[in-house]
Amino acid sequence: MANQTINGKAFEYALLLEFYERLKIITSVSITENEPYQNAKGCFESFIEDEQDTFRITASAAINFLIDIEPRLSNGINKNDILVLEIVSDQAGQTGDVRDVLVIRSLQKWEIGISAKNNHRAVKHSRLSLNIDFGEKWLGVPCSQNYFAEIKPIFDMLANLKAKDKSTKWTSIENMHEVVYVPILNAFRKELLRLDKANPNIVAENLVQYLIGNEDFYKVIKGNKKVEIQAYNLKGTLNLPFESVKPKAKIPKLKLPTRLIEIVYQDNSTTTLLVSLNEGWQISFRIHNASSRIEPSLKFDINLVSAPHTLFTNHIFIA
Repeated sequence: MANQTINGKAFEYALLLEFYERLKIITSVSITENEPYQNAKGCFESFIEDEQDTFRITASAAINFLIDIEPRLSNGINKNDILVLEIVSDQAGQTGDVRDVLVIRSLQKWEIGISAKNNHRAVKHSRLSLNIDFGEKWLGVPCSQNYFAEIKPIFDMLANLKAKDKSTKWTSIENMHEVVYVPILNAFRKELLRLDKANPNIVAENLVQYLIGNEDFYKVIKGNKKVEIQAYNLKGTLNLPFESVKPKAKIPKLKLPTRLIEIVYQDNSTTTLLVSLNEGWQISFRIHNASSRIEPSLKFDINLVSAPHTLFTNHIFIA
């Protein structure tokens, strides 16, 4: 496993552990010891004690805050109202659920999820190729035949180069940006604008939901000596009171965009498109080849550049 993944899994385990340690004294708590849990525990235990402590201190700071804004974490109806802690398998991400750690009270029909990030912010890595209908896959509305006709010559050329010699490298294509990246990005840009025009109100909203997932969640980002907590409260299921116990801070509902405003190239770039939507959302799409050898598909590194001012964000600094 890559370092990034091991760090991420170790942080998931630290969050689960700190939830357990903090809450077992006030309410009934149980841990689901499934395969993802064992896997995360192994990653955590592969670090030396000092590093484990750093993970735990960071997780603990985030959890103190979450307990303040989520009264249902520490309040059960009765002793049968068990708070279940669970680490989610990576497969869930395929279906648009980005949560890594779940906290569930089935008696209250309540759960919150946490997406744990270790020093990184990329939201999605998606591919483009001749047989990927990004419209259908991301937005629920299929791409046009024009789009496929436009990208076909480029992907065909790449397939032919690969068929001639499997070890051909991308660097062998002269002016690769002009020959491959720009025409593909232009076709992608044109199609996204067309889809938005043909399906008003749908495309912008679905694009953001595709990126940030279809469930409300808290994103906990572990940085150097600090932790950042963001609340993606799209459906309004976060920050609920428990009976008369109210949260100590108010988390607004996040507004999804309803339309695309513009799609432009980032300054001085032939690889990155910036997609601006209303309500303050902006997303960057950077195209790249995933491996050094030629293949008839390209990868996007997709990042949230800016989110609405209603995105609740809290920074906690750790001594």
